[in-house]
Amino acid sequence: MNPFPKPIYKDSPHFQNFWTKGNGKKLIDWTGAKVSFDNYEKFATNFYKVDELGDAVVKEIYFTKSYPEAAAEIENYIKNTVSAEDEIPESAKNLFLQTQEIPDWVDYELMEAGAELCRRVGIDALISLRDYSLMGGYDYAHLNKPLIATGLLKKGAMKRLSDTLEFWINVTRENALQLHGKGYESCIKIRMIHSYARLSIKKHQPDWNTENWGEPINQWDMMATYGGFSLIILHSLKLLGHDISEKEEAGTFLLWKYVGYLLGISPELMAENKKEAVENFYLWTSVQPSADKDSIQLAKSLLNESLENPMLKFKPQREFLKYLHICCTHFLLDKETCERLEIPQVKNRMWFPKSRIFYNKNIRSLIPRKKQIARGNKEQEQVLVDYLKFKNNVKNH
Repeated sequence: MNPFPKPIYKDSPHFQNFWTKGNGKKLIDWTGAKVSFDNYEKFATNFYKVDELGDAVVKEIYFTKSYPEAAAEIENYIKNTVSAEDEIPESAKNLFLQTQEIPDWVDYELMEAGAELCRRVGIDALISLRDYSLMGGYDYAHLNKPLIATGLLKKGAMKRLSDTLEFWINVTRENALQLHGKGYESCIKIRMIHSYARLSIKKHQPDWNTENWGEPINQWDMMATYGGFSLIILHSLKLLGHDISEKEEAGTFLLWKYVGYLLGISPELMAENKKEAVENFYLWTSVQPSADKDSIQLAKSLLNESLENPMLKFKPQREFLKYLHICCTHFLLDKETCERLEIPQVKNRMWFPKSRIFYNKNIRSLIPRKKQIARGNKEQEQVLVDYLKFKNNVKNH
């Protein structure tokens, strides 16, 4: 196997159109990115690299005990500082000594500015997360392979959405990424889930095509996925009419660089600004084919999740919510991506995005910043409470 994949899709219509007239062009125009393949090999080798520290913990702890016992042991290490002298499994010691070490590039004040932005924009952050970042990600067929291999496609969009929302909210609250904080805890737990899923796929999926798909949940795919929480969310908020300061923007990238570090992603892969992020994203998309039948099923499942939404009691309300998400998806994603994912056509699809833009440009700006943050935080946490209530009810039945 070659040490890195070839950019086999760089001349394909879906790649060219995305970067010359689709969302890729919008990203270039917004950031001033200079896209090229000059750094391709530097990044592409990460298609075959994984989080070795996380995998070692899963092999030594999770695969030798029951899952609840292993999870309880890891939770104990999360909540209590691990030292080099502790008599605990070597793999756990190595992982926690890494996550407890604060890199010299971490600036908590700047990261808090990014977290405050995430809270300040309220419900628009959740629209961006769902209708641009998650939905747009389904267009990349190889990125979806671990979802299919682990059976998450069959578990439905509500679980994926509530899990993603819970993680995103946990890492973007005030001081959440301090050692032993809620966001720190979420990162370690998600890291273990990634490694457990990766090793399970390698063990139970003998037909996994490593050469073309990369290692399951590889470093490069992780860079793209978690870049979706910085670059793509920021672009979405801009499209929705939000005014974002330079400090908030820089803080958002630093926040997700540190989240990536805690998740076991090499810090060198995580962009520090939007220009760099687009240039890196360009390279990654060259190894990704466009949407396949699984992509379409994932997109359909995400749209239909609105019909099961736990917050709304009546069917017409849920149907209207689905309509609103379709409107936002058409507004945020380019025409060809929507066509590939078979997003339904609806009438008057611009009125809702335009109403959000009008509100953000003309009304939100009149509200004091601290009040925006407090209000947005409350909106987001209420949505999470509703989702978790539904998820726990499903578990109990």
